[in-house]
Amino acid sequence: MKLLMHICCANCSLYPLQSFLSKGIDVRGLWHNPNIHPSAEYLMRLESLQRLEKLWNLDIEYIDHYGLEEFLMAVRDKEKEGERCAICYSMRLEETAKTAKKMGLDGFTTSLLVSPYQKFDLLLNVGTEIGKRHSIAFYAEDFRPGWNIGMSISRELGLYRQKYCGCIFSEMERFQRKLKVRSHG
Repeated sequence: MKLLMHICCANCSLYPLQSFLSKGIDVRGLWHNPNIHPSAEYLMRLESLQRLEKLWNLDIEYIDHYGLEEFLMAVRDKEKEGERCAICYSMRLEETAKTAKKMGLDGFTTSLLVSPYQKFDLLLNVGTEIGKRHSIAFYAEDFRPGWNIGMSISRELGLYRQKYCGCIFSEMERFQRKLKVRSHG
């Protein structure tokens, strides 16, 4: 089996990559993350993945476009967490499915499936729908049990580890939680 895996960041890719390789699945990566804000965060995540690519000799395609404007236009008036996340997942998985199809691969997936902070069921629904629309299989596996393993490997490799999902809204929510804790603490 040959898969294209959307990679949201180096950290989240570690455990799924190991899992695929242990099963003999040929996996390539795709960097496409128009949601990441600010540009400095985008660059740190991109550089971390490029470093991992060299360390592990990975095959990764890059759609290196800081697409904040497109992301914000897409989620305009849909700022509620579930709605915006569905749009964000769709933007990235749509491109992954199209690219996998062009490459003649068997399917596509995403490293987002490892994160306990993502909406797993929503990811499955979005990925499955996009797979049907493009006639290419969405490979869905619950990698969340390997989250801590991936984070341990990330620390060992000295990779950049982010503090939020990437979008401006998740960054805002992170700071709002910190402020709430301070005001109640």
